[in-house]
Amino acid sequence: MELLFPVLVLAISVLAIAGFWKVLAKAGQPGWAAIVPIYNVYALLQVAGRPGWWLLLMLIPIVNVVVAFMVSFDVARRFGKDSGFGIGLALLGVVFYPILGFGDATYKAGRRG
Repeated sequence: MELLFPVLVLAISVLAIAGFWKVLAKAGQPGWAAIVPIYNVYALLQVAGRPGWWLLLMLIPIVNVVVAFMVSFDVARRFGKDSGFGIGLALLGVVFYPILGFGDATYKAGRRG
């Protein structure tokens, strides 16, 4: 019984990483970027259609929260989802990235705004 919680956390983590990997791969980014710290944020910015220098904005407290929501909205739009799905990506990425990655959503480059 004491092994149940760590195994559950590991399973959820693997599912979240696999979902993020699939999202990046669908968008033409290397899937392995999902497991590389800092580069995964850069790759997500590319998927969202935002410039790479926004990575610096992610280092500024409070600003990073606003930028994360903007990027989540842009990623959702690029996959043909609405802003409600973008909120889900920002707040519950563990659930929404696998939905996006393993679902039938397709990436549409050039659709921001």
